[in-house]
Order: sequence, then structure tokens, then C-alpha cells
Amino acid sequence: MKYLVNTQNFVFMTLLAVLLWPSAGGIPRYLLILVLVLEGVTLLRTFTGRTEASRQGAGDVAAIIFGVLLAWQLATARFGLLDKMLFPTPESVLRMFVSELPDMLKGLVNSLILLVSGYFLALGTALPLGLLVGWRSRLFHAVNPFTKVMGPIPPIVYIPYAIALLPSFRSASIFIIFIGAFWPIFINTVHGVFGIPKGLLDSARVLNLKERTLLWRIILPGAMPSICTGSSLGLLFSFVLLAAAELIGANSGIGWYVKNFADFADYRRVIVGIIFIGFVVTAITWGTERVEKRLLRWRS
Repeated sequence: MKYLVNTQNFVFMTLLAVLLWPSAGGIPRYLLILVLVLEGVTLLRTFTGRTEASRQGAGDVAAIIFGVLLAWQLATARFGLLDKMLFPTPESVLRMFVSELPDMLKGLVNSLILLVSGYFLALGTALPLGLLVGWRSRLFHAVNPFTKVMGPIPPIVYIPYAIALLPSFRSASIFIIFIGAFWPIFINTVHGVFGIPKGLLDSARVLNLKERTLLWRIILPGAMPSICTGSSLGLLFSFVLLAAAELIGANSGIGWYVKNFADFADYRRVIVGIIFIGFVVTAITWGTERVEKRLLRWRS
């Protein structure tokens, strides 16, 4: 722990010295504020962490972030080792991030509408179908070969038919996200139910449990780890497909934002969009992890 803290402090002090060293461009105020805020959060996390692992993790993450910022600042603002168009300075990116934040938040609303609609539609159909197919052995053996064929097909190949058959571009976008999330949830649910020990199900039937009780008390909890895994994978694929879905007639959204400015070679805004997407994904992932821990609390 002491070594990690010393490493983090060394990288932080080196970065601070680079930022405060006089240069033609002046002190990068936005970057300096960001570094000081990160250091404050890290110290707070280090002293208030419940476990040694969480405190070490906070130091490791801070050291990596400071190291990346240090290398970025030196390679761009100090020594000009990288192409200025492809790799703008951290200070210019942070300034652009602040100015573009209102527009990105508006785009985020449109992206979340597509993401939530497609993902929860997949969750609402794949989960009950997966429980049914996994519960009935004969149905499982009939459907399983088709899942092996249909599941690996990239959802973007359906875009032409989605545009041709569905009534609007928005519904086509939702459909692409739906397909990407459906198969991971469905397949993991099926195998989670089918993998429940038969002896456990036979014992429940001996007790004359009703099928509804058997489903809610035995099958669903037993398959929940696989369901959570499939749901996480489905959400991941939904994010991956969001940019492709937003290209179908969209004029806003976080994926569209990056793609649009990449077409115009505005790489400063591209980096801003990537950073913003990283924050959004991190926040949503953190929320899903909390839900998963709540659902699987009986395993701890």
C-alpha cells in the first residue's frame, strides 16, 4: 500500500510540476483544476475506503489517470511529438468539453431513448422465452440449434430490412439494438435454466409445488447468475450498436456526435465525445452492478 501511495504521489507531483512550469501557452487552468479534483477524490477514497483492496484500487486508478495525462501533456503541449490535428492538447479538449456539454446532454437524451427502448424490449421478450425454452427439455433441444445459427449473426446486417419494413427510422434503430441485446440475454437464460440440477427440480415436484411457485422460487433464482451475465452482455452490445443505430436517419445522439465530427476531421470534438461516452458507460455500468449485487445478494 505504501509503495502504491508513493507511486501515485510521485506521478501527481510530476504532473503538477509540468503544469505549473512556465510556458508560452500559460498555465492550463482547466487541466490543473481537473488534476486537483482527482487528487482530492483519491485522497478521500484512500482514507475512507472500507477495505484495503478499495484503498489500493483508488491509488492505482489515480496513478494511471495521472500517468496518461502526464504523457498526453508532454507529447502535445510541451514537446509537440504528435500531430496537432489528431492529438489536441488536454487543455483544449477540456475547454471544448465544457462548452459542448449542453449539446452532448441533449444528444444523450435521444441516445438513451433508443438504448432503453431496444434493451428493455429485448429483456422483456428474451427473459420469458428463455425461461420457457430452458424449462422444457424437448423445446430446448428443438430451439438450441437455431440459437447457434442466429445468435452469432451481426445485427447490423439487418439494417436494410429494418429500414425497408419498419415504419420509421427510429423504430429501425430500436430494432437493431433489440436484436443485439436479445440473443445474449436469451441464450444465457436458456442455459441458466437448463443447467439447474435435475435433482433439485425433482425434489420440488415431489413436494407438489405448483408450477408458478416452482418458477419463482426455484428456477428463476437458480438461473439468476446466468441471467445477470446475459443482461450485462446485452447491455454491452447495445452500447456497441448504438452508434450504428444512430446512423439510421438520426441527427443527434452521443454516437452520432462522434461519427459526425469524425467525418469533418474535427478530432478535438471526437475526443470530447469519446470521453463523454466513457462517463456515461461508467455510470450505467455502476448502476447495473449495484442491481446485480442486489439480485444475487444470496450468494454472498
